[in-house]
Amino acid sequence: MVSLISFIIVLSILVIVHEFGHFIVAKRMGVRVEKFSIGFGPEITGITKAETRYSISLMPLGGYVKLAGEAAQEGARPEKWEYSSRPVGERIKIIFAGPLLNYILAFLIFSFVFMAGSPTLTTKIGKVMPGYPAESAGLKTGDRILSINGKDMAYWEDVANIIHTNKNPEMKLLVERNGEQVPLIAMPKSQDMKTIFGVRKSISIIGIAPSDEVVYVKYGFLKSIYMGAEKLWTLTYITCRALWASITGAIPLKESMTGPIGIFYITGQAAKLGLVYLLQLMAVLSASLAIFNLLPVPVLDGGHILFLIIEKIRKKPVSIKMQEDVTQVGMGLLIVLMAFVFYNDFMRFGIFEKVAHLWKK
Repeated sequence: MVSLISFIIVLSILVIVHEFGHFIVAKRMGVRVEKFSIGFGPEITGITKAETRYSISLMPLGGYVKLAGEAAQEGARPEKWEYSSRPVGERIKIIFAGPLLNYILAFLIFSFVFMAGSPTLTTKIGKVMPGYPAESAGLKTGDRILSINGKDMAYWEDVANIIHTNKNPEMKLLVERNGEQVPLIAMPKSQDMKTIFGVRKSISIIGIAPSDEVVYVKYGFLKSIYMGAEKLWTLTYITCRALWASITGAIPLKESMTGPIGIFYITGQAAKLGLVYLLQLMAVLSASLAIFNLLPVPVLDGGHILFLIIEKIRKKPVSIKMQEDVTQVGMGLLIVLMAFVFYNDFMRFGIFEKVAHLWKK
């Protein structure tokens, strides 16, 4: 129940923000908005204000905005308050506003989390791998790493960075154990690993893993704004590179894609950990939604923008027949992709096995 409620709330907020972007810019451009719906399917309740119907529909997983004149007829002269009558630049702004607001939401959430307290792993060791340099050096579970090669360690991220980039044959560690400071020397070894982009690289390791101990680190307003922007930029770079790696085959598609089932499970786990974790996940999903929606694929916002750019270059719109044909192809590909993602989620989370188990009962 926690997973279901948190999943619906998170998804609804992201969709409402996205559609509000289209809505508010269309209004500012003088385009009439006929309907703003939260959810799909039959209307449960709603009100009409001015020329817009605001409604809540039966299926809460999504929403949409219906603009007047959005489906223009070939050769018809649109009214000045219709979407199709507006210049190409204004129509691009209306379409682009949805992903933009999702992107802004991600930035605001990241910045808020840094101000409220970002959960960060401490330097406490949770596991020492058997047969690795850490065990030979005398490191033990529960040790707290104070410094490495004379450099103070504040968080586990610092520990991981200095170990993985180490080029020296030995590392001098100072750890705290039972209230005492213990100096140790580890002889790191190199290990090949595959990055999230499918590229193999060599890193230095000693064979330790963090504990689940976290501290909530708070930052000032300006620092939080800066770190929120930095976090969003890093996430954007990683997402775009991962998408490209998936397209080129460097990363298997099944490892890079998560669908509604996966998001449902992940959202539930984040909600159980606490509000801060759920907010962080919402920010990641919001940024990912913005980036994915801007892909130049028909039925996505990026596909609509592509048609508009072509119209700007040609000085006339792409024929409705051509748009419909390309959109149908794009929809077919999207359905195939969604079917694959659903199947992958079912396999990853063992849904088939759980259903079979319940069936036997």
